[in-house]
Amino acid sequence: MNTQSSELQRTVEALTQSGRGLLAADESGPTIAKRFKSINVESTEETRRAWRTLLLSTPGLGEYVSGVILYEETLGQCADDGEPLPQLAARQGIVPGIKVDKGKIPLAHASGDEITQGLDGLGERLERYKAQGARFAKWRAVYNVSECLPSRLAIAANADALARYAAICQEAGVVPIVEPEVLMDGAHSIERCAQVSEAVFHEVFHALHRHAVVLEHMLLKPSMVVAGKEHPSPASVAEAASQTVTVLGRTVPPAVAGIFFLSGGQSPEEATAHLDAINRTGRRPWPLSFSYGRALQEPPLKIWRGQAANVSEAQRALSKRARLNSAASLGRYDAKEESTS
Repeated sequence: MNTQSSELQRTVEALTQSGRGLLAADESGPTIAKRFKSINVESTEETRRAWRTLLLSTPGLGEYVSGVILYEETLGQCADDGEPLPQLAARQGIVPGIKVDKGKIPLAHASGDEITQGLDGLGERLERYKAQGARFAKWRAVYNVSECLPSRLAIAANADALARYAAICQEAGVVPIVEPEVLMDGAHSIERCAQVSEAVFHEVFHALHRHAVVLEHMLLKPSMVVAGKEHPSPASVAEAASQTVTVLGRTVPPAVAGIFFLSGGQSPEEATAHLDAINRTGRRPWPLSFSYGRALQEPPLKIWRGQAANVSEAQRALSKRARLNSAASLGRYDAKEESTS
C-alpha cells in the first residue's frame, strides 16, 4: 500500500468506528443565517464562530461523533483561547472535514433540475484545506422529485460531477464523502422515492467506476427512502427502513467503506428512529450511521439563542442527540430515552 493509500485508509478507519457518526456543521452563509433567524440571532462571523465553537467543545462529543464536516470559514477560525477549531475537533478525537462544493444552480436544458458546481480549482483548494487540518471532504448533489423529475440528464450529469470530485479528492489524499440527496420536498410517494433513489445510486456508482475511484477509500452520504413531505400518507418507520435497505442493497457495492445518512429535513426524533430501524432491517454489508446537521443541531440551537450563559445546557442537548444516534447506529435506540435528560 503506497503512502497516499495508507493515509486514506487511516482516515476511513477513524471515521467508520462502530457507534460513531458525523456532525454536519457545514451550513453555507444563507443557510446558517436562516437557522439563526429562527432564534433571533444575527449571522455574523463572530456568532458563527461562537456557535461552532460550542459544538466542537461539547464535552465527550468524540465518544459518539468520529468526524465533523466544516464550512470553509470555520477552518480558519479559533476558539476563545486561540486554538484553531479544526485542532479543537481533533483533540476531541473528531476528524475535521470540509464541504468543497460551491452550491447548486439550474441545469441547462433541464427545467426543474439542478447541478452542483465547484470542480474548477478543486485540487488546489484541497491542498489548502489539508494544510488547515481537513482530512476528508464532502460534495452534495440534489435531485428534485416529481412524476417527471429528475431527468436522465440530471441523473447522469450529477453522477459524473460526484465521481470527478471523488477522484480529485483521492488523488489529493483526502477521503471523499459522496452525497446524492433525493429531496423530500414534494408530494411523491415512498415508491417514487425508491424508484428515483435506485436510478440515482446506480448511476453514481457507474460513474465512480469510470473515474477509477477506490470504493474502500470513500464514504456514501445518501438520503433515506421516505415519502415526500407533502404526501398525504407518510410511510411507517419500518417501511422506510425496509425500502432504504432494499435500494442500497441493489445499488451500493459491499466494498464501500461506510454509509452515513443525511437527515434531509426530518425532525431529530424521526431521523434517529429511522436510523435505528434501518440498523435492525435486512442484509447490510456496510456500517450504517449518521451524518446529521439540523437533526443534531436543532435542539441545542433553540437552547443557546446566542447567549453565553446557555452554552452548557445547549452542549448537554447536543450530547444527548449524539448519544441517541450512536445507539441507533447500532440498532439499540430506545424511544423512551427521548424523555430523559
